[in-house]
Amino acid sequence: MGRMNTNHTSRFQTILKWFVPIAAILALAAWMYISPEGALGKLDAVGYAVCHRIGARSFHIGDRQLPLCARCTGEFYAAGLALIFQIFVGGKRSKLPSRGIIAMLVLFFIAFGIDGSNSYLYLLKSTSPGVLDQIPNLYVPNNILRLFTGSGMGIALAVVLYPIMNQTLWRHLDDRPALEWKSFGVLIGATIMVNLLILIESPIVLYPIAYLSSLGTLALLVIVFSMLWIMIMRQDSAFDHPRQLWFPFLAGLTVALLMILSIDLFRLNLTGTWNGFPGLSG
Repeated sequence: MGRMNTNHTSRFQTILKWFVPIAAILALAAWMYISPEGALGKLDAVGYAVCHRIGARSFHIGDRQLPLCARCTGEFYAAGLALIFQIFVGGKRSKLPSRGIIAMLVLFFIAFGIDGSNSYLYLLKSTSPGVLDQIPNLYVPNNILRLFTGSGMGIALAVVLYPIMNQTLWRHLDDRPALEWKSFGVLIGATIMVNLLILIESPIVLYPIAYLSSLGTLALLVIVFSMLWIMIMRQDSAFDHPRQLWFPFLAGLTVALLMILSIDLFRLNLTGTWNGFPGLSG
């Protein structure tokens, strides 16, 4: 009986080793086909799956809108930056940060929620005059606040996700916090500096930010779906070396591309445009 189960498992894994790469190629090919032309067009299609892409709420390179709005640009570039930073300073560290850092992350989350809610209320009132006028805005929203609150949220997501990812992946863990106060301060300082550079709106800064924010979006999706795949396949804490991760991360990339492709097709069919939702501005 045990031998039969082993053979069945081995056959299933062999099928998956063929199926996942083929599915990844097909998903990538379909997405490349429907997405706009050019490198920035492909980045637009990533942002299109997660962001409203309203022009007035986005940064621009000349007349060309970035793939994500100001808030999402901050959120996903900062998440990508924080993940890269933690790979270098955290390694296989698997503990969440100290309570003090977690409290800071909670404040980032609250600021994100307050600014996002206030901004959404302002949008509703500007696009539907007379609706919700009895509810005052806390302040007039702007792209500076969207960028800073978004980047705070991106840091929070990455700082929590990274040690959880390590707990899911590695057989032998470094039982220390993935981020400590000194490295956390360096990360915050670097993010503030990048934000200030973004606000200059120089193409020299905005072009790499367009790539980092879109790839940060994709990276978060791939990590989450890869972790889910590993848990479903009961491979938690089973890896010793990064080279062993190619298959679960390819599976995560496949699911991420399928999700992006599905949302892109649905939204494009609904709105008929790769730009922001028609009728929404301000």
